[in-house]
Amino acid sequence: MSPRKALKSFWRTSATMGLLTVVFSGENRTADFSKLNPMQKVPVMVDNGFVLTESDAILKYLATKYDVPEHWYPRQPEHRARVDEYTAWHHTNTRPHAAKVFILEVLLPAQTGSPVDQNRLRRALSELDATLDKLESMFLKRQPFLCGDDITVADLLAVCELMQPLGSGRDILKDRPQLQRWRSRVQSALGDSFLEAHAVLLAVRDRRKGRL
Repeated sequence: MSPRKALKSFWRTSATMGLLTVVFSGENRTADFSKLNPMQKVPVMVDNGFVLTESDAILKYLATKYDVPEHWYPRQPEHRARVDEYTAWHHTNTRPHAAKVFILEVLLPAQTGSPVDQNRLRRALSELDATLDKLESMFLKRQPFLCGDDITVADLLAVCELMQPLGSGRDILKDRPQLQRWRSRVQSALGDSFLEAHAVLLAVRDRRKGRL
């Protein structure tokens, strides 16, 4: 779900919107969609007959093919390798650890009506905390964005995952000023598309607040 938000933010912010078709939701159970992606998962991109799935791959394809600012996915090999380094790490660290907190605190209780499993949640928060430590020490360090001085697709993927726990009202960055400043820089760079991509998540948070 969150990689899809990252792609949606990029699509709206960059110059690619209107140049090709990207299906984000609502059509993935149709027969026509199954021809594009037999797994019936979104997003799927169709660009002049070329079909591509997976948000990470689509992001990098768009940034490579279309006339978008180079900072999103740098052409210089060392800079691009830094982005690839983070995105490879992301899928076994930031993404599953942030998603697990969201699933345990929001998704499972909503689907089953059961209370939050506090023991599992504590373990998930501990794993996520270790990931946040590494984000600060390995990637962010003293630079403004994860891979250097400019925002890249790596920042998009990361921030969308780290927003997920907000669905329960939990701001996992509240005691981490370095990551808070990074998130603010990413939001400022994305403008309105940041809040648009997270509108459903923030609505879930507000509804939960209203029930408390």
